[in-house]
Amino acid sequence: MSIADNIQRVQETITTACARVGRDPAAVTLIAVSKTHPAALVLEAAAAGVQHFGENRVEEAESKIPQVNVVTTWHMIGHIQSRKAKYVPPLFNVVHSVDRLKLADKLARAVTERGGTLDVLLEINISGEESKGGLPAFGWQTDPAVRAAVWEEVRQICALPGLNVRGLMTMAPIVPDMQAARPVFAGLRELRDRLAESLGPPLPDLSMGMTDDYPVAVEEGATLVRIGRAIFGER
Repeated sequence: MSIADNIQRVQETITTACARVGRDPAAVTLIAVSKTHPAALVLEAAAAGVQHFGENRVEEAESKIPQVNVVTTWHMIGHIQSRKAKYVPPLFNVVHSVDRLKLADKLARAVTERGGTLDVLLEINISGEESKGGLPAFGWQTDPAVRAAVWEEVRQICALPGLNVRGLMTMAPIVPDMQAARPVFAGLRELRDRLAESLGPPLPDLSMGMTDDYPVAVEEGATLVRIGRAIFGER
């Protein structure tokens, strides 16, 4: 199947998932994860109507983004080394992977030096997997120490100049049945709701769901889904 066919199939799946829970499909943004794929395929996906693309390496983005001569929104979805933070704002419109205060501070400094603002999401490790990045939040509902640490870190990041904290991001464990990922997505939504209630920022966005589990993520409130393999095929 062509990339255009794949995109149509993903969008239909999003629409069906939204219908199951009474959501408007327009509230879900499809991010085509183009990491490791050439600029030519990005242009093909853009021609099929995709307006948002995700990359996970600064070096790859530096060479690829200038080759994509269409108006699009670029999302940084991968881990960012602190020493490379200054290179992120000139390349990306949205950063999903702010996983620590030190990185947020470096991004804020880079943004204020350039002028303007940068939309960011806070990456949360809600499953407790050691292999996952993100602010550690496993057990936040029952452990007062974890809850206090999460609240304080988020409060400090939200106070930094130049950063527009839009919401939260997470990666669910790889499981054979996507339904097993549902508690992770539901937990992130609940955490977002509690943080917004107590700290003030509305945090409208939830970045969650990839090729293997995005229908469940949409049912649980995802506003941004990060789809690579279902669009571009295997790397």
